[in-house]
Amino acid sequence: MWNALKKHHATVADRKFIELVDADRANDFSVIASDMRLDYAKTNIDKTGRDLLIDLLETAGVTAKRDAMFAGEAINETEGRAVLHTALRNLDGDAVMVNGKDVMPDVLRTLANMSAFAEDVRSGAFTGQGGKITDVVNIGIGGSDLGPAMAVNALAPYHNEPRCHFVSNVDPADIAGVLRTCDPATTLVIVASKTFTTIETMTNARTAQAWMAEVVTDTGAQFAALSTAEDKTAAFGIAPERVFGFEDWVGGRYSLWGPIGLSLMIAIGADAFKSFLRGAQAMDVHFKSADWSENLPALLAVVGIWHNQICGYATRAVLPYDNNLNRLPAYLQQLEMESNGKGVSMDGADLTVNSGPVVWGEPGTNGQHAFYQLIHQGTRVVPCEFLVAARGHEDDLHHQHQLLVANCLAQSEALMTGRTLDEARAKVAVKFDGDELERQAKHRVFPGNRPSVTIAYPQMTPFVLGQLIALYEHRVFVEGVVLGINSYDQWGVELGKELATALQPVVEGTAGTDNKDGSTAALVDFLQKHGV
Repeated sequence: MWNALKKHHATVADRKFIELVDADRANDFSVIASDMRLDYAKTNIDKTGRDLLIDLLETAGVTAKRDAMFAGEAINETEGRAVLHTALRNLDGDAVMVNGKDVMPDVLRTLANMSAFAEDVRSGAFTGQGGKITDVVNIGIGGSDLGPAMAVNALAPYHNEPRCHFVSNVDPADIAGVLRTCDPATTLVIVASKTFTTIETMTNARTAQAWMAEVVTDTGAQFAALSTAEDKTAAFGIAPERVFGFEDWVGGRYSLWGPIGLSLMIAIGADAFKSFLRGAQAMDVHFKSADWSENLPALLAVVGIWHNQICGYATRAVLPYDNNLNRLPAYLQQLEMESNGKGVSMDGADLTVNSGPVVWGEPGTNGQHAFYQLIHQGTRVVPCEFLVAARGHEDDLHHQHQLLVANCLAQSEALMTGRTLDEARAKVAVKFDGDELERQAKHRVFPGNRPSVTIAYPQMTPFVLGQLIALYEHRVFVEGVVLGINSYDQWGVELGKELATALQPVVEGTAGTDNKDGSTAALVDFLQKHGV
């Protein structure tokens, strides 16, 4: 099937796909689910290519793997675990079995406990030593930070009190910058670490504990934990009723839907958080039931496969035209690159095609004045994914939102159409002539024929954010199955962590550099001389 796709690509690679885009194609190459529209008309995928890509899904066994995931089978084969973040948003409570046990009663019980605690914090029923909680500091890293930090920003219009802050980096500047804005007597600290051993998280947690102890007599009373290590959370002084655990079938970068989302729930309230879960659940239902030709996650996945594995485009730009989605590219960067950044297939063989792309991006219109130059005129093709809402939340500034939308649509149009040399000459002919006209015109040529997709929705609400994240989760799943890899382990993060642990005494000066390479030893020496 890969060969058939590459052969088809060779026959269409040089055509101008603007010639494909008419009213019929705009409808045929778009799909809508729950008022979310995916438009992939501005790509070089035609009906033949789409048919081949959908055949690839069937050949790879995506249907069976999808059903196995939702059924609680251990599709994370290298760790022997089920993959059931979808159960965390299964609000209707339909049975989900893992090793013969229905996990839904515990899931719904944890959600109810979270909701009660979040509402107590919001209402003032739960207080700090100094009174009602004014600030919440979430300490985590990776999925325990990127998910809630992204979502709290994305749903800023739904916030009231308290303020939410996020600390992840072990760099002391991160936690110092947050804590200096808070009052320890009215701050709740949430420590997000399943094992309660993550070195960056626990280092920052102890720093926060020492900061709070300068004012608060019982620091544990103003801490909550998102962890399964109840012995360690108890030793830290956190009461069991403020410890919210989750099972090993929830991976870190897929954990926002459960206890890791506690800071989001406190920010927007339990009802809005459940609407967020409902949006994801709606996308789950769509993913399970829609034909591949009308299936948003599947189509987004095959577009990505076409661009990366078939066309050879190594990167993917995520460009949300919503300033509150400023952390979404980083969130999706982890989701995609930690999940599908693998070089070995399930059976241990080396991959014969490229694995996942490099994912990056910034909100529009900021990116237009930064890196869009390379996207439009650079020598590398960067497929783009635009996200845009029909309306914002600032009704009195609707005219600015219309300008934002115009910019978004203009960028995807410009990437597709480009500007020819003749058009560039005509644009500057009033200023230049002769050889200078030719030189100046060439600088204003846009190659065009650069692909993009657009995801449009009515407004960024909790429901829509849930839809959007679940859409990308399932897209990553489909891509991983097609590539034959395990999207749910992350062994690539381990080696650096192991070496860092070994290097700490070297940096501190309690161990020598004899067993280190010359470069590392010289860097240690330099940094020690300058204050480490």
